[in-house]
Amino acid sequence: MDTMTENDYLIAWGLYAFAALGCLLVWFAMTRWMWRWLREPLRLLMAVLLLSPTIVDPVKTQFAPAVAITALDLVLKVGNNAWRAISDLFMYSMIAFGVYLVFALIRWPIERAARARREQKAAAAAAAAAEPDDDEPFADERYGRPAPVSGMRVEPRL
Repeated sequence: MDTMTENDYLIAWGLYAFAALGCLLVWFAMTRWMWRWLREPLRLLMAVLLLSPTIVDPVKTQFAPAVAITALDLVLKVGNNAWRAISDLFMYSMIAFGVYLVFALIRWPIERAARARREQKAAAAAAAAAEPDDDEPFADERYGRPAPVSGMRVEPRL
């Protein structure tokens, strides 16, 4: 059996990366409608499944996609790399979700403060819209004076 050369190995990884990114874009489109706090972890999980490598040949330090190694070892019942690939997937998942949790905990108070500022600004805009214009203070009905008719002179009362 012919072994892969370094060039074949890089071409295979390049094709896989291109296909994995295409699958990831499709997954992003499929999860667009979901609630944000469900959508983001599902997207992260799919990215870890598609993009995490596992070692196949320790002597040559060759890697392969962990999900592909797991699937091939379980379906074809050949090789003994399935448990190593599963443990690598689990490890990468825990690291990715740990980083995501830190990111979410940092982002949460910032978004709450931004939402409070937006609500405060909207309330101020609503209050300003409800308040009448004071362009002509003598024409206001609040003071018990009628509005001046156009063309008449308005003089202050002493």
